[in-house]
Amino acid sequence: MQRFHFLFKHSIIFFILSSGCLTATAKQRRSNISIGSSLSPIGNSSWRSPSGLYAFGFYPQSNVSGRYYVGVFLAGIPEKTVVWTANRDDPPVSTNATLLFNSEGSIVLRSSQQSQDSLIADDSQSASSASMLDSGNFVLYDSNGKTLWQTFEHPTDTLLPNQRLSVGTKLFPGISETNPSTGKFLLIMQGDGNLVQYANINPYGTQHAYWASNTYNKGDNVSLNLDENGHLFLMNTTGVNIFNLTGGENPTKGMIYLMKIDSDGIFRLYSYNLRRQNSTWQVVWESTSDRCDPIGFCGFNSFCVLNDQIPDCPCLPGFVQISQGNFTSGCERNYTAESCGNKAIRELKNTKWEDVSYYVLSETTEEKCKQACLEDCNCEAALFKEEECKMQRLPLRFGRRNLRDSSIAFVKVDDATSSSPQAPFSVEGNKKELWKDIVIICLFVAVVILISAVTFGIFIYRYHVGSYRRIPGNGSARYCEDIAPLSFSYAELEKMTDGFKEEVGRGSS
Repeated sequence: MQRFHFLFKHSIIFFILSSGCLTATAKQRRSNISIGSSLSPIGNSSWRSPSGLYAFGFYPQSNVSGRYYVGVFLAGIPEKTVVWTANRDDPPVSTNATLLFNSEGSIVLRSSQQSQDSLIADDSQSASSASMLDSGNFVLYDSNGKTLWQTFEHPTDTLLPNQRLSVGTKLFPGISETNPSTGKFLLIMQGDGNLVQYANINPYGTQHAYWASNTYNKGDNVSLNLDENGHLFLMNTTGVNIFNLTGGENPTKGMIYLMKIDSDGIFRLYSYNLRRQNSTWQVVWESTSDRCDPIGFCGFNSFCVLNDQIPDCPCLPGFVQISQGNFTSGCERNYTAESCGNKAIRELKNTKWEDVSYYVLSETTEEKCKQACLEDCNCEAALFKEEECKMQRLPLRFGRRNLRDSSIAFVKVDDATSSSPQAPFSVEGNKKELWKDIVIICLFVAVVILISAVTFGIFIYRYHVGSYRRIPGNGSARYCEDIAPLSFSYAELEKMTDGFKEEVGRGSS
């Protein structure tokens, strides 16, 4: 019994000491940022996590010199990767900006470009300290160490391991890879348990959804979660995993993951090997491989086509790109519509856009659909499919070409425009897909011809061999005129000459 008390006593002491060590370690892993601390784009530009992997502070705008945003980024790798941006729709600041943890307990951005300070962390309570954690989470604390605000609860376009997307929370991509402003798509964790991607329009509805987990009515307060092994899954409030988006990878030291909705509207899971030299981000999983799937990828009056799996946004006939060099910006007329007359129709097969028709003709033909649009001054374009003609006004949005869709688009253009040569996309859209189909058909025909030739050759061979085998036993000379001399046995010669009574031939003299 004394031995038991001795062991129990020392176990308690060991536990207390261990707890103290763990607490001390935890504090060491938390970088404390105190009131009065400040950052500037030049010089001390960020507060790093204890390991140096993540940092909070200024990061430069890509491809633009002297312009900076504030955010959280991976600072411990050569490829500085931004995972959160503050006030993303504000313009970038110049080198004279200052990020300050002020005496009121708020982190504010001061810049000569702004008339007043911008609040970085929007919280009504005053913070006493802040910390950049090794998890990638930037946190504000009160005087008791309680969390007041954290970036993990206010994601922009990225989820990190142990971060979750809760009900009603949305992720928005940047406009482009160099512009973090709110983009054209969104990913939302809905209250019905369904994780859905929509075109970012107001208001958006089911007709604007282009991807979903199809987990509706699977429970309340479902959240999207990412663990440290790249396992992306949906979990309900009871902790039950209701759906796996990815299976996760085997635990590997030095491997990190993040999930991001990219500017093209597709959300992807990425991995990065910290232990490999010249490592780059690798796509582990993506919501769709069809880059024309995101509704609204192409701007107004253009449509999405895939050329060798690369998306493009050609303008409708009679339209030109609004912003040269930005193929997703949309298109506008290349002429001024002064009157309703002098118009023609240009045709685009396998092409459609959002159905916002103001008038529908049923049980009609292609020609009648064209004529109806020409005669109606309000009609700018029409969609024809299965004897139905839907007439529409401009602008046309969410356009897409799909070779599996039988829709035909009729676009009204100026009569002078219609006389010009057809634009390349009217013939070349999806040319790679057509080329692949042609190759497959040609290969099939070649195989059929080859099989037929082999079969015919075998038939001819067997026919000739059979002919030789069918030469009569009496050795009639007329069967042998066109073949080489043959040798015969004594018995055969005796039989052929009727006992050597009949002369069948004579050698040369």
